[in-house]
Amino acid sequence: MSIDRNLRLEGIYPQRQKEFFMQRVKLPAGIISADQAQKVAQLAGVHARGLVHLTTRGSIELHWLSEEALPSVAAQLAQVGLYNRGACGGAVRGVICGSLSAAGAPALEALVRKIHRHFTGNPRFERLPKKFKIGVEADTASRRHLIQDLCFIPVPSDDERSRYDVYAAGGLGREPTPGFLLAQGVLEDALIPLTENVLREYEANTPPPKRLKHLVREIGQEEFRRRVMGEGALEELTTVPTLTGSLVPVPAHSEDRLEAHVFAGELQAEGLAALARVAAQFCGGVLMVTGNQTVVMHVVEGADREKAREALAQAGFAGESAAERVVFRCCPGSHECIMGLAPTREVAAAVVAELGEEALALNWAISGCPNCCAQPQLAQAGIVASRLVNDQAGRAPRFDLYRAGAGPFAEPVQQGLTLAQLIAAVKEV
Repeated sequence: MSIDRNLRLEGIYPQRQKEFFMQRVKLPAGIISADQAQKVAQLAGVHARGLVHLTTRGSIELHWLSEEALPSVAAQLAQVGLYNRGACGGAVRGVICGSLSAAGAPALEALVRKIHRHFTGNPRFERLPKKFKIGVEADTASRRHLIQDLCFIPVPSDDERSRYDVYAAGGLGREPTPGFLLAQGVLEDALIPLTENVLREYEANTPPPKRLKHLVREIGQEEFRRRVMGEGALEELTTVPTLTGSLVPVPAHSEDRLEAHVFAGELQAEGLAALARVAAQFCGGVLMVTGNQTVVMHVVEGADREKAREALAQAGFAGESAAERVVFRCCPGSHECIMGLAPTREVAAAVVAELGEEALALNWAISGCPNCCAQPQLAQAGIVASRLVNDQAGRAPRFDLYRAGAGPFAEPVQQGLTLAQLIAAVKEV
């Protein structure tokens, strides 16, 4: 089977091991129902060596799929409402939201679902030069608004209508570029028309495989703003309320938030099935995959909070070991990814083994290549496998160590480290 553009649009990429493939499962705001999670776990057990990978954009990936399994896996995912159109390729990717425990979360979730519905499978926006990433966040504290092609942040409104600040043209990779403030106080009903304007401008004036940030760098922020904020950009596309805009239970107290840490994003199928059972019993049947590769659930009103925590621990997520407590975002690296230069999970485990308590409290990330899918520039301590070199052991990776500072992104503080040098360096963190 040739993985052409159309299969990429279905969320399918070839794996590093040429006879295997990856299927990405697209989740709006990282939300998946308990029934859907059970189906994913079942498919992982049959076709994906019993493993599920949680991504840093709140999606799920199934690796190690054979060519013959692809149609069956896609059909079974669709049977439970998991359609993965646009999960890969030049399309609008899954819309993220890391703020579903914040005040006002139902409105944010409803906006995510509206955007997800509008652009998933929309043929007008499936011929983009490269991926297009959209986020909705409660505020700018996480700095995730700086790495999206478009991100919407709610702001106070004098007329009781929902309004958002719009950030544009952010991205990481080899050329990290923080998004800029494109527009302030845009009505929610105008966000989809504005997004369409941005996408049309992007498609018409950007050569593949460039991201939106490259177009803005070429023409400048003011010229980009003039082009996309012109006539019709702020058309109001009013939608009527829906009963399914928000499905995530609103936690009454912070103690109602359960979080299962999944080291390096690598989750056993049995673990996902166990979490689905906890969600079904105590959390309204809803799970959330976060950008930190954890699984969050909210205990519903009337459910026994302590029994829910006990069930989470019994499912294998007691949070006792260092690997179960640390936030350590991790891409698949050379384990499965064609682009990977280093075995990220092995390196992450070696790093965690050397961390003291203060360092374990930091937010970590490791990316297996300079594309930086694990978002190391948003971590308090980040690692990038930057290149391969020839040494006595053959071709071996070299690592750059990043630390957060005063700028929008973490910066490299040591570069070109061997694995031994990296381990020595993290001992000092």
